[in-house]
Amino acid sequence: MIECSVCHSKIEPPASKSISRAYDKHRTFVSSKTRFLNVILVAGDCLLVGFQPILVYMSKVDGGFKYSPISVNFLIEVAKVIFAVVMLLFQSRHKKVGEKSLLSVSALVQAARNNVLLAVPALLYAINNYLKFIMQLYFNPATVKMLSNLKVLVIAILLKMIMKRKFSILQWEALALLLIGISINQLRSLPEGASSFGLPVATGAYLYTLIFVTVPSLASVFNEYALKSQFESSIYHQNLFLYGYGAMFNFLAILGIAIFKGPSSLDILQGHSKATMLLICNNAAQGILSSFFFKYADTILKKYSSTIATIFTGIASAVLFGHTLTINFVLGISVVIISMHQFFSSYSKVKDEQRSGNFKMVESIDSQRSRDASFPNKTDVSENASHHVNEEKGPLLPV
Repeated sequence: MIECSVCHSKIEPPASKSISRAYDKHRTFVSSKTRFLNVILVAGDCLLVGFQPILVYMSKVDGGFKYSPISVNFLIEVAKVIFAVVMLLFQSRHKKVGEKSLLSVSALVQAARNNVLLAVPALLYAINNYLKFIMQLYFNPATVKMLSNLKVLVIAILLKMIMKRKFSILQWEALALLLIGISINQLRSLPEGASSFGLPVATGAYLYTLIFVTVPSLASVFNEYALKSQFESSIYHQNLFLYGYGAMFNFLAILGIAIFKGPSSLDILQGHSKATMLLICNNAAQGILSSFFFKYADTILKKYSSTIATIFTGIASAVLFGHTLTINFVLGISVVIISMHQFFSSYSKVKDEQRSGNFKMVESIDSQRSRDASFPNKTDVSENASHHVNEEKGPLLPV
């Protein structure tokens, strides 16, 4: 606790910068450009995430995948690495006079040292991308959707633990509304007579569920922390190493499968079609967009954006495959939109901003008092100087 030297009121000190700087160091002021960027990110993410399940559905043959999911993930990471290299080349050509090239050996070595933490989310993403295919093959589709809702609360808890992010009561209520809204939208897909969430009773199912919920949440939060903790680094440098690590982990998985199944598994293009190529391009663009989310926005906004993408998925499914839009869809999306407005409303952040302002005011008052104590005022200085001069001249005698 910090006590004000004027009014003697006590307030809590701000969180340690060494831990929380990855979130709030660059969030103290939100400019109009940042808001515009957030709108572009949300719109692009809604479009890409909305088409992803449709492309996965189109890539299935007889209810299964003819291609290796790991090969798809590897090609996605390679595509993202190529994009990062192209953007670094573009920036190097348009660098200012006297600036060091981003592709120079010293710049790459320095960026590699600063962003070594990105290997952690890269490994988690490699595991998660494979789990996406496994869950869709061996679990009820309704189960996958319902379980993915739990990521909202897991991400919020991880942000509070790792990023030291603070949520108001209104924001926790908004996250609960988000969970309810998504569940309302997806209750229509539960089959009649299914058990709670359609979960199998086998122990392996619960293990898959725990991994499916925890791994992507950890990946998102660690990715945001790693990107923002090196905020001054070029995002394309960070993408280069993040996707490079991801490609390396997926390639190691391909080699591991080839050892057990034979050299034929090394054919990463086996079983691919036009739909899978579109899926690779879509997921690569989605991953690139996510890096901008995590660095310049936050994980919660990304989750809301992915949820809003359900609107695009529902409408596209109705147009392309003749699926009907139920009342659950309309009610669920309405609750999600209300939740999003409540979470990002200024009313949910007033208390934190006011407390921060009080701390700055107390700090300013204390610094002013310390300066006053260190330097006497002008009147005292002039009186002391006059007294010193009179003592040197001695007493004045009448004429």
